[in-house]
Amino acid sequence: MTSSDSGSGSAVPRLVVAAPSSGSGKTTVATGLMAALCARGLAVSPHKVGPDYIDPGYHALATGRAGRNLDAYLCGPELVGPLFLHGARGCDIAVVEGVMGLYDGAAGEGELASTAQVAKLLRAPVVLVVDASSQSRSVAALVHGFVSWDPEVRIGGVILNKVASDRHEALLREAVDSVGVPVLGVLRRAARVDVPSRHLGLVPVAERHAQAVDAVAAMAAQVADGCDLEALVALARGAGPWGCTAWDAGEALVSSPPPPLPVPSPGAAPPGPRVAVADGAAFTFSYAEHTELLAAAGAEVVTFDPLRDEELPPGTAGLVIGGGFPEVYASELSANEGLRKSVAELALAGAPVAAECAGLMYLCRDLDGLPMCGVLDASARMSERLTLGYRDAVAVSDSALAGAGTRMRGHEFHRTVVEPGAGAAPAWGMRAPERRVEGFVERGVHASYLHTHWAAEPGVARRFVERCRTS
Repeated sequence: MTSSDSGSGSAVPRLVVAAPSSGSGKTTVATGLMAALCARGLAVSPHKVGPDYIDPGYHALATGRAGRNLDAYLCGPELVGPLFLHGARGCDIAVVEGVMGLYDGAAGEGELASTAQVAKLLRAPVVLVVDASSQSRSVAALVHGFVSWDPEVRIGGVILNKVASDRHEALLREAVDSVGVPVLGVLRRAARVDVPSRHLGLVPVAERHAQAVDAVAAMAAQVADGCDLEALVALARGAGPWGCTAWDAGEALVSSPPPPLPVPSPGAAPPGPRVAVADGAAFTFSYAEHTELLAAAGAEVVTFDPLRDEELPPGTAGLVIGGGFPEVYASELSANEGLRKSVAELALAGAPVAAECAGLMYLCRDLDGLPMCGVLDASARMSERLTLGYRDAVAVSDSALAGAGTRMRGHEFHRTVVEPGAGAAPAWGMRAPERRVEGFVERGVHASYLHTHWAAEPGVARRFVERCRTS
């Protein structure tokens, strides 16, 4: 198995790792396969269907490349292929981990945002990971149902997970053979590859790096031992080319309204505004395309860690604070008074600040009773209720991020509450699934629970950088 230049263009070999349901072992197989292929000298492009931020962290650890999301709801089906090819530039093979069950998508939207839809958009074969722990011959009926449900979805093979014994394996193989789908791998139970979870899913890599390295290595060993890697690569190489052009941040900015940025005059270009992006264990939720768009719009992007850095980077003109787990690190965040003061001073001076979910809570007066930045006159706390789902939203108030009337699709995923839930000038009006206003626009601050993908609306990055230039 050798590296090649076949990863250029739309002919990149590719496959999708899917399952009948959540909990079947998709992440173990996808992450382990990525790492196992890398260990054999292939440049692997990692992708995740849906809005998930955590799995891509494990994918990045396995491959040494940014884990990228493919979300047909947030970005539209038309961007799935271009974003895939953007991430796969220079790679020999791409592995896409699915979300939920193969045919599960946005509630009430048919196949939209499902793994099946993404597989069809990419013209990629699917490897179905089946939890076989409590069945034998019945696995044939299950596989047959998934194969026949949508003829446009090509299931190229099955990996049987959580197999108990040689006898159990023999029964399962006999059953699947009757369906005419090849078994490409058999994995036994292996506690050592389990990754701890908590209230929003897996614990992110940034919080347990050493243990995560060991877990990914164990996943790779399990997949290498139990799966036919040559057959999987051959399946991926059989995907073939299709007519699609890779996404590019600069081109996206030029083609998106309003009119493109002015062309600079000849000579040395003036330095762009410095935009500081929150990083570290407490703020791990971000899409790689956001910083790429900021840089393409002319910003100098730098990172900072609210857990460790006592002040913002010198010359910071704007601030992006994405999602994560501030509730887990509330004591440490509160104890870093120097940075809290630095953030408050920047925000109160009118500098552009874009805050999503964790960022919203960090800007509040307090979180679970512990002082935060105090930029917003609101209080955040943990809740028993999980808020989860896609949202269709429209900007209610003009802000540094979006003009009033800008329509974007987003995703909420939190087990916290901010009270009040909206300021005098709300950030978003939710159009679906329920109508309500949410978030805060104050001075240069745009703060909300809503996670958005800026590739769907590149103009927000350009607007934000321009506000950083002029504020």
